[in-house]
Amino acid sequence: MKKKGETGSSAGYAETQLVSTMKRKGKISYAKYGYIFSIPFIVAYLIFSFYPTIYTAIIGFTNLKGMAKTWKFLAPSKFFDNYRKVFEMATFHTAMKNTVKIWVCNFIPQMILALLLAAWFTNRRVKIPCQGLFKVLFYMPNIITMATVAILFQALFGFPMGPVNDLLKTLHIIDEPIYFLQSKSIAQGIIMFIQTWMWYGYTMIIIISGVLGIDPEIFEAADIDGANGWQVFWKITIPSIRTIMLFTLIQSLIGGLNMFDIPNLFVPNSGPDDGTLTVAVLINRIAFRGTHLYARASAMSMILFIIIVICSATIFFVMRDKDEVKLEKLRKQEAKQRKAALKAEKLAAKGEKVNG
Repeated sequence: MKKKGETGSSAGYAETQLVSTMKRKGKISYAKYGYIFSIPFIVAYLIFSFYPTIYTAIIGFTNLKGMAKTWKFLAPSKFFDNYRKVFEMATFHTAMKNTVKIWVCNFIPQMILALLLAAWFTNRRVKIPCQGLFKVLFYMPNIITMATVAILFQALFGFPMGPVNDLLKTLHIIDEPIYFLQSKSIAQGIIMFIQTWMWYGYTMIIIISGVLGIDPEIFEAADIDGANGWQVFWKITIPSIRTIMLFTLIQSLIGGLNMFDIPNLFVPNSGPDDGTLTVAVLINRIAFRGTHLYARASAMSMILFIIIVICSATIFFVMRDKDEVKLEKLRKQEAKQRKAALKAEKLAAKGEKVNG
């Protein structure tokens, strides 16, 4: 016969079990809603990005050209013929050099300007009036479409009549109007300026968001230690936003090597000696103008894709957190040592049982 206390405790245990079971049954999992909301993006990605990429990779090994609707794969002996022809094209080498030159020469000043502005806006010792207004003004060029900007600058540097030529003549700097777009170096320089002007505000906002994510106590400790603004910026801010810098660099690399709108619309026919010809413009020219060599254009697209992947992987490797890598190695070594110690203990325990 159960005692009164035992009966009460068992009834309480049963009630607790019942409540926990009801809670489990009534518990709502919100994970499925995340998958449901991601379906539109996944479908759009598969249709408009993944499928075209795979199709482009496939037709790079075919004979598709002109207005033909049918194509077939190249013979095994000529399977990489389109890729070989791309590398033999002098125009491709010119376009690749122009693309890299324009990207590097606009990314460096863009990054310097964005870092300086970010340091200015996030300086704890300086109070800037109308800070929000300045941020909006600096970011605004990024809102304007590239086609609009290209046409705007084409009008500004127009020949023989254009605002820049009129201003230079009014200031008696030149006697005759200059055809800026017929000069390879000037045309490239203007495109570099446009790219810098359009993207430095966006880069600045990204860096500011990274700086604001740093723990304020770190800056307070630096102030107590007597660090000046320059030391705080280089010794604390820059190392703390390594991932933000990596993101900015990779994004700029992808956008820079795929540069199309500004060079294509700003300078008609890429200027003299293909001075402003980029790889993306060349792909468009081969595929959709004149000969319609779709297979060769596809091969060129995949070469550009591979170059971007290799460069991105290299940047990831170079900018990796070496201290974190060392810590990860130490953790793995410690885990291995623990496993080895546990195995040794088990073997020792088995040996004792056998001897016993």
